[in-house]
Amino acid sequence: MERVRTNVERVIEGKPEVVSSALVVLLAEGHLLIEDVPGVGKTMLSKALARS
Repeated sequence: MERVRTNVERVIEGKPEVVSSALVVLLAEGHLLIEDVPGVGKTMLSKALARS
């Protein structure tokens, strides 16, 4: 889990709580709704998680 977190945080900087929440949901096999303004990295977060 730490290796995945470190890898994702290389792409998503300054939002460790969002990365942690996404990892918890991924490990729990749940669903995550990411709501935020455009241009803050929601798509990059999902792509980084998928590639990691």
